[in-house]
Amino acid sequence: MNNRRHHINDLIDQHHFLTDGGLETVLIFLKDVDLPCFAAFDILSRDWGAPMLEDYYRDYLQLAAQHNSGFVLETPTWRASHGWGDQLGYNPDDIADANRKAVALMEHIREAHGDVDPVLISGNIGPRGDGYVPGARMSANEAAEYHGHQIQVFADTAADMVTALTLNYVEEAIGIVQAAKAAGMPVVLSFTVETDGRLPSGQTLGDAIAQVDEATESYTSYYMINCAHPTHFEDMLAEAGNWRDRVRGLRGNASKCSHAELDEAEELDDGNPVELAEDYMRLKAHLPQLRVYGGCCGTDHRHVGAIASTCLV
Repeated sequence: MNNRRHHINDLIDQHHFLTDGGLETVLIFLKDVDLPCFAAFDILSRDWGAPMLEDYYRDYLQLAAQHNSGFVLETPTWRASHGWGDQLGYNPDDIADANRKAVALMEHIREAHGDVDPVLISGNIGPRGDGYVPGARMSANEAAEYHGHQIQVFADTAADMVTALTLNYVEEAIGIVQAAKAAGMPVVLSFTVETDGRLPSGQTLGDAIAQVDEATESYTSYYMINCAHPTHFEDMLAEAGNWRDRVRGLRGNASKCSHAELDEAEELDDGNPVELAEDYMRLKAHLPQLRVYGGCCGTDHRHVGAIASTCLV
């Protein structure tokens, strides 16, 4: 039995955690890896894939050891659902095996870094569609059926929880929670926002969190914001609301560009790690329950290191 699954909320209460940065942008722009469909899990099929990922995560775990923090070890499976797998030539069994292989690699990495405690293995899932555009929306029940396949695979592994990143409309989020609850898995939801601080669907973050919690009896362990620069949602966080207590993690972009601009970018905009850390520090004043610090597009261990040095004091 995985006892961590029963104590995720307590562990988050008791520790600060780091997590990684923009895995896919690091692989594409800094490691010159071809990632069709932005699918990092695909490199696990190559002989060099697992060693490259071990090197990638090592930099972040060393930061966690240095700052005496816990670590959330996200599997490289943001695109490892059957819809994206179809586009990459994976059948359902192949996709399930890729998710299991990713968790096994995270187990190996956790065991190799015993100086960091606690380390939570999170089965990472992403949206069925584009992370930036709420195109063909699913109902909550359709989303539960779609994401339930990947979530159930994680439930049968050593994963401690599942985390859904870059969600952009609320029905998909509700469906993910329903599927996680059915599988007995703790779940974390992370919404992305546009430059106006609203979800790409147009909904406010506070309303989205309230709607998910109401529909799912507040089953979500906590919420995060990812794939947006802190300046895009700082004003929104400054508005009063108890919903801010539910936001316990940040994974901001290095760039201040909009989603549309990032989609068209041919070069990496890695921003300024020190300025990004200062932005996070300002956000802490609006997020009294903030515990998990990481990055998203354009960030690497330099950014997370600066954030840790500034915020974990």
